[in-house]
Amino acid sequence: MKLFVVPTPIGNLEDITLRALRILKDEATLIVAEDTRTSSFMLSHFEIKKPMQSFHKFNEHSAVDRIVDRIENGEVVALISDAGTPSISDPGYLLVRRCVDRGVEVECLPGATAFVPALVDSGLPADCFMFVGFLPVKKGRQTKLKELSELSCTFILYESPHRLVKTLEQLSEVCGVERQASVSREISKKFEQTVRGSLKELASHFTTTPPKGEIVVVVAPPKRQKRTESND
Repeated sequence: MKLFVVPTPIGNLEDITLRALRILKDEATLIVAEDTRTSSFMLSHFEIKKPMQSFHKFNEHSAVDRIVDRIENGEVVALISDAGTPSISDPGYLLVRRCVDRGVEVECLPGATAFVPALVDSGLPADCFMFVGFLPVKKGRQTKLKELSELSCTFILYESPHRLVKTLEQLSEVCGVERQASVSREISKKFEQTVRGSLKELASHFTTTPPKGEIVVVVAPPKRQKRTESND
């Protein structure tokens, strides 16, 4: 009886691991998916035929205990999301937390997630960073932006195409127009692209070239002020 947290490809199906395939094909007795319709395409591609149950933000509170009950009764459950690693801006945290609270073993496999390749590809400092996920749409948005502007490390956001320009403009206001950043979209897919530059340059670029697809924004920390030595 165990919960496996299994990352799935964020674009290119070749990014799934051999271990993930083994867990899904051979060990899991139930696959819990964010959207069974979306995941069925990926599972069908790999000829995986297992019972499935949906687990998303609209039903997770009502479904979580029933799933843990099944694990305690001897089932091996694999949790997947539509793409990437469950609980990283996707459902999953509540199920993992409930398993931990009830003493059920949890094992998370390493695998695909969008923000790591976006961070590395940005060329910005990666020794210290904060993953933020999606910003608040309304309430608390300005407060959050101000907090991020004061960080001394690189920070990473997920954003939707129709809000990207607005977010870049707002970041320019709080971080300064010359703060360096990058925008990656459609990571691991056919039209993958990373655009680098200042926040002002990126806002201008995507104003004239509206983006499509899933987007990751990486923003550099502020430049450190050089200390001047005094003879006093």
